[in-house]
Amino acid sequence: MILEMKVPSPGESITEVEIATWLVEDGDYVEKDQAIAEVDSDKATLELPAEASGTITLKAEEGDAVAVGQVVCLIDTSAEKPEGQASVTSDNKDKASEAPTQTAVVSNKSNNYATGTASPAAKKILAEKDITASNVVGTGKDGRITKEDAVKAVPSMGKEVNVEGRGTSRSKMSMLRRKVAERLVEAKNTTAMLTTFNEVDMSPIFALRKEYKEAFKEKHGVSLGFMSFFTLAVVRALKMYPAVNSMIDGKEMISYDFVDVSIAVSGPKGLMVPVIRNAEKLTFRGVEAEVKRLAIRARDGQITVDEMTGGTFTISNGGVFGSMLSTPIINPPQSGILGMHNIVERPVAIDGKVEIRPIMYVALSYDHRIIDGKESVGFLVAVKEALENPTELLMDNNIKKALEL
Repeated sequence: MILEMKVPSPGESITEVEIATWLVEDGDYVEKDQAIAEVDSDKATLELPAEASGTITLKAEEGDAVAVGQVVCLIDTSAEKPEGQASVTSDNKDKASEAPTQTAVVSNKSNNYATGTASPAAKKILAEKDITASNVVGTGKDGRITKEDAVKAVPSMGKEVNVEGRGTSRSKMSMLRRKVAERLVEAKNTTAMLTTFNEVDMSPIFALRKEYKEAFKEKHGVSLGFMSFFTLAVVRALKMYPAVNSMIDGKEMISYDFVDVSIAVSGPKGLMVPVIRNAEKLTFRGVEAEVKRLAIRARDGQITVDEMTGGTFTISNGGVFGSMLSTPIINPPQSGILGMHNIVERPVAIDGKVEIRPIMYVALSYDHRIIDGKESVGFLVAVKEALENPTELLMDNNIKKALEL
């Protein structure tokens, strides 16, 4: 029996995906639930599991954009498993994908007659641009030059100098990366975005973490990090300035009485923004546990579309990469994003004396169409106040109760 495997729908608004990587070769024997491909949507990278055991015939190439419901491979379920082939289970699936034979399939494409050959449409476009095919890197099957390659080709500026060590490479952006790029440009072009800055003395949080982090980790199994302090400070500030927890829908403003905080994290395919749901109901332990869970899922490429949809405000921590200061871009359709940065010991004036304190610069980018300067500045000051006085404003003067110790 021949089983047609179709692209499942990753989410309600997604109509097509891109074949990022085939994890098997044409003609391989696969087992049910074995990961056979990685597919990119405009929101996440997902694994495509085999629906049955049998011999596989691939019907799409890596890099192809395929519609949801389109057949991408066939599985001959009547084929017998080759003798001596080990079973691929969920425990050894990753090891199997790292085997030398698999690596050769994914990363090493040998040159053949098609390499550097332009398709008829591409050949016409290259001729009009007066570009020779040898100066274009083909991204099609076996290195063939596609129409898209020809359209993107740029004539050389002057005579090309052949100097050793001046090589170039060209790679196709993933669908996820392209979508992120589109959304960032859209945010810049369609919002009245401004950024306001402030600085936070992190000494009180340093002192709390130093005293309680070991007991907190031993009791709850997660570290007492900065994200819980920032998240709870944001929740408090959003209650004080609800316009920051709003967004524009046409000619209407939608405000929320709950706080779903998107946290920008770096995943294997680029920036991902999973959501901490109902942050206003979470404790320090609850926030840290959720941050850890989402970060691990993003790192392992297991994050789902639902887990990245519906945030009302975003926190971005560029400080983990060493950023001193930045102007974060709003995550549409949200109206505000808070940027955290690295913590540096700086000289500051305290009661007329110069002291060295751990200082973090913070930035709030906001949509000025619905958030006024007074609200944006007030919001960021409220965040600063909570972080500089967490015992009173975030813990109600009961540290052990707040940390559930």
